[in-house]
Amino acid sequence: MTPLPPLPDNAVVLGARAADWRAAVREAGRALARSGATRAEYADRMIAVIEEFGAYVVIAPGLALAHARPGPDVRHEGLAVVTLADPVAFGHPHNDPVRVVVGLAVSSAEEHVASVAQLANAFNDQRIVGRIAGAASPAEVRDLLGLEATAVDGVVGA
Repeated sequence: MTPLPPLPDNAVVLGARAADWRAAVREAGRALARSGATRAEYADRMIAVIEEFGAYVVIAPGLALAHARPGPDVRHEGLAVVTLADPVAFGHPHNDPVRVVVGLAVSSAEEHVASVAQLANAFNDQRIVGRIAGAASPAEVRDLLGLEATAVDGVVGA
């Protein structure tokens, strides 16, 4: 199975303030763009997916997996994690409110399916969302998810 993309420090946002689900997804989109995985407009596509298909991205209590299909705004596969200072509702009947938004960008349909499956496995432990929501550092988030940092310009986690 293809490993999940690395999670650099600049793709982790802890204690973000978001007025609503769109702002929360936009924060994940900014984190993906900061990491170089996507262009800024990818956030708009993630929002459009939720507007079209609903809150199915809220895959577990307190957890949203924001993503969109592969497209020209995806530079390479990437992952972002945003924890919210105050949970927001996405409109899911059982799993709202959301405390953690994971942003996912992939460059092929095969990567998309494999990455979603791996992320679902990472969140099999129901306590993990709360632990990530309370994380104090990007390193702690990576540790909880069993992920690695990435080297950018020779600096790990940059």
